[in-house]
Amino acid sequence: MTQKLPTPRGRLTADRSLNDLTWLRVGGPADWFFQPADVEDLQEFLRDLPSEIDVFPMGVGSNLIVRDGGLRAVVIRLGRGFNGIEVDGTRVRVGAAALDAHVAKKAAEAGVDLTFLRTIPGSIGGAVTMNAGCYGSYVADVFVEARGVTRKGELVTLTADDLKFRYRQSDLPEGMVLIDAVLEGEAGDPDELQARMEHQLAKRDATQPTKDRTAGSTFRNPAGHSSTGKADDVHDLKAWKVIDDAGMRGATLGGAQMSEMHSNFLVNTGDATAADLEGLGEEVRKRVFQNSGIELHWEIMRVGDPE
Repeated sequence: MTQKLPTPRGRLTADRSLNDLTWLRVGGPADWFFQPADVEDLQEFLRDLPSEIDVFPMGVGSNLIVRDGGLRAVVIRLGRGFNGIEVDGTRVRVGAAALDAHVAKKAAEAGVDLTFLRTIPGSIGGAVTMNAGCYGSYVADVFVEARGVTRKGELVTLTADDLKFRYRQSDLPEGMVLIDAVLEGEAGDPDELQARMEHQLAKRDATQPTKDRTAGSTFRNPAGHSSTGKADDVHDLKAWKVIDDAGMRGATLGGAQMSEMHSNFLVNTGDATAADLEGLGEEVRKRVFQNSGIELHWEIMRVGDPE
């Protein structure tokens, strides 16, 4: 395989363990791990990479289980040079590696309301791909356009029509690596936006296991929309509610646990394997279906080979 890979200017590492790069701290190695120097380096690498070698774009690993056998692919992770945040009026151009929280803060300082991003773990590339959202707002609501590099090394611009955003989904082309996006928020008072984000953070910390090893929400809400945070928000079809009703709050398997604090959070209590975490998640799905006839769908992405 060494002979087949192009020689980039960025960093290319063979047999790179991924467990330290995911929030759940599990997973085997990637055959190759590539950190491009810049956009041109990424384009040239993808252009020259043999088509039979799979590509997996990876953000900060906040919404990901890498299975214990690792990934038979080139994992591409964007770093410096891909995390810029530029505000122009109410539009914000953000690099795909920029953290959602940083984007929210920088925008708020400039009087642009992207506050819903403040409590979403991960980076903008993943947020666009998954149409991330909370408090009733989604990336789709503020999305203008994004740019990505195809497997052929072409730099293309994507519109909302191209991505066809849905609840926790988009139609990002297979193997494409997003490099940046343009978002547009409402104008707002910086102090008020900051106060709103502080309130959101306090509420999150009071209701979610933010100090544990988790990957955010484990399953999508069966209702097909995120929580609004409003007093009249209904909870009968929230993932945590149907998990509770099935008696799975606090359930364990090996080192994996469904959080006692918020039952839609899968926790690595210290020595979980990827198999423990995925196995517990599948047991939760089974119990929920048996109890209510509702089929939960994973929000966490699971990739790679079992050990």
